[in-house]
Parts: sequence; structure tokens; C-alpha cells
Amino acid sequence: MAGEIDLDLVRTFLTAYRTRSLSRAARELGRAQSTVTAQIAALESELGHELFQRRPTGVVPTTRADALAARVARPLDELEEVLWAGRPGTDDHPIHLGGPAEYLSHRVLPRLDEILGAGSRVRITFGLSDPLLAELSAGGTDLVVSAIRPRLAGISATPLVDEEFALVGAPRWRPAGPGDPADPRRWQGVPVIAYAEQLPIIRRFWRTVFGRRPAEIVPWAIVPDLRTIAAMVVAGLGVSVLPTYLVADDLTAGRLVRLADPELPPLNTLHLAVRTGALDRDPALRAVHAGLLRIGRDPAAVSP
Repeated sequence: MAGEIDLDLVRTFLTAYRTRSLSRAARELGRAQSTVTAQIAALESELGHELFQRRPTGVVPTTRADALAARVARPLDELEEVLWAGRPGTDDHPIHLGGPAEYLSHRVLPRLDEILGAGSRVRITFGLSDPLLAELSAGGTDLVVSAIRPRLAGISATPLVDEEFALVGAPRWRPAGPGDPADPRRWQGVPVIAYAEQLPIIRRFWRTVFGRRPAEIVPWAIVPDLRTIAAMVVAGLGVSVLPTYLVADDLTAGRLVRLADPELPPLNTLHLAVRTGALDRDPALRAVHAGLLRIGRDPAAVSP
């Protein structure tokens, strides 16, 4: 190396290294992709060796890039944290959290004050996992509670909580006498309320618990909101498969009963996703992330 290296080139390198994509690095840094490409090329020229191998789906770091990232990531993140804290108007930037409406509304938002630090604000977006993760990758959201395990480059995810699902209904829908819940005759005349036409939640429960598809199920109502379905089921309008955290109090009070009691109930793991490296740079985001994990893993909040 002939002279000093611009720290901005190192910052661009580290962002590209973490996102595994020049285009994603450009979006995160707020620059044109051509600028990011030129900066990476300039750093490679200064160092005298290649840092990335270009691929159609992104970039693959070389072993020398791995070694460089291991040396510069921590000090650069600490420097950015100091500089970020001194920026005017930082407190005016809300943390953008996305995720399923049911989980956020029932488990997170009532305890939001436990998560946010002094001066922090939050903006909530309800939605499905795929578009929210795409928005996270593009820099539009800061944290996403995802019902699927993210596999996008530049996105890190931590298991948050295991959702347990149960087939529930008002006591009036409990079958009289013993019998196999998987027997299609048990469900003749029973109104079933589903989340979608394809019965995604019910189908998974049937296949996991009964070992087959719910071919006999013709939903009486399609309602794309689990909170509303829970209210309808409590009102005695039908039966459905729901996450137990939505109906735990109703099960305890006897307003609802389990219509099947599998030894191993179906589980779905929610993940908490964030852009790789973002927690190191932003202490407010790090605090919210830690608070969400704390709530997700709180034994007192786990449904029976």
C-alpha cells in the first residue's frame, strides 16, 4: 500500500461483505451501485488483491476479504456508533418494525414500553413475511418478525418464539362420546373458519396430527385475520386451528376447548430478522432487538 486508505472505502467494503451484494450495499449506503463498484475496485487496487468474486446472484468474499472483515468490523462499528450518537436529529428517526399483525398486536404492542428506550420511537407495519423481508433487505424496515426462516444474503435471524397451534371450538362443538378426531364423519355439519382458501394453517395441523390432508373440510367462512377468527370461535360460530397464545385465556376459562389433543402439537418458529451488522452500529435498534427477544422468550407469556 502506497498511502493511507480512505475509511469510506472500508465502510463500503464491510457493507458489501455483510450483504453479499453490491446492489444491496448501495441501497443501504444510499449510493449508486456504480459508486459502490468503483469504491470496491479502488480498495482492491490499494490492497493489491481481489476482495470479491462476482456472481449473478451477488458477490462471494475471498479468504483475504474474510480476514479483512474480521479485523475492521468491530473498530469501524464502534466508530460509527460514536458518530451516529452525535448526529443531530437521530432521535427523530423511528425504528421500523414489521411482522404478523396477530403476534405483534397480542404479544408485543401491549409491552412496547418495555422495549423502547428514552427518546426512541417505533413505526409498525403488519404484513406477510416475504414482502417484509424484501423490504428489510432493501433498507425499508429495521426489524422483521418472520414466520419463515430468512435466507436472504445480508440478513441475520434469531429464533424468537415457537408458536403452538390447537384445533379449538366452543364447548358446543365438542364431539359427544369417544372417537377418532381424524374421522371425517366427526366434522360433518361443523362450521370451519379458515384463514385462506388453501387452508394453510388447518392443512398443516391435519397433516402433522392426523397424517393426511383435510380433504373433508369445506370452510364455512374465510377470514384473513386470526384475531377475528378467534373472536368468532369464542362466539360459538365455528371451529378453527389457532395459535394458542391468542386463545390461552379462553381455554383456561372454558370458553373454548381443544377438539384434538395430540401428544406433539404442531409448532411454527418465528424468527427476528435484521440486516447483518445493523445492531453493532445502532444502540437504539440493539435495545429494541433485545427487548423483542426477551418478550418472545418470557416463560410467563408462553401459552399453556
